Amino acid sequence: MATWSGALTGLFLILIGGFIPAALVLPDKDFSISILNLPSTWQVPALLLCALVCGPRAGVIASVAYITIGLFHLPVFHGGGSIEYLLTPGFGYLAGFIPAAWLCGRLAQQEGMNNLLGLSLSSISGLVLLQLCGIINLILGSIFSRWPDGFPDLLFSYTIGPLPAQLILCAGISLIALPLRLLLFIE
Repeated sequence: MATWSGALTGLFLILIGGFIPAALVLPDKDFSISILNLPSTWQVPALLLCALVCGPRAGVIASVAYITIGLFHLPVFHGGGSIEYLLTPGFGYLAGFIPAAWLCGRLAQQEGMNNLLGLSLSSISGLVLLQLCGIINLILGSIFSRWPDGFPDLLFSYTIGPLPAQLILCAGISLIALPLRLLLFIE
């Protein structure tokens, strides 16, 4: 029951996270607050948070459900949705949700990982795997000339541009996951 409730919560987090732009709140030198918008949303961090807190099975179920909803029911992906999304440059990154959730959740379950550094490394490992899946799709698409943009442009748009923000968000979700894991008695 815990796996299914974690997967359902993760699915909702991913769906909602896709609509929330990421930003950093920074103090200015005159003690006011400024907001730095990041070129990312909370979608990927929401997936990784689900895997960190609920485990690899819940993360995989949530990611499969999200991809299924986007391909066959609702336009929840960044560029919309439907079965045609399989042919877009971004689909490799969505397909990477599944192994990323599994790896992140599996690493977080290892002994000695229930600390900020361990959870951060787990989420970064999941993010790297997700990015690798996306890059493989970009390479294959470029080889077969599926898209008008060249590989370097696609790589910058889909990986290099959002990666620093996503790395910052990985640290942020580790700060959220640690107290949640302690509250839920996850060791």
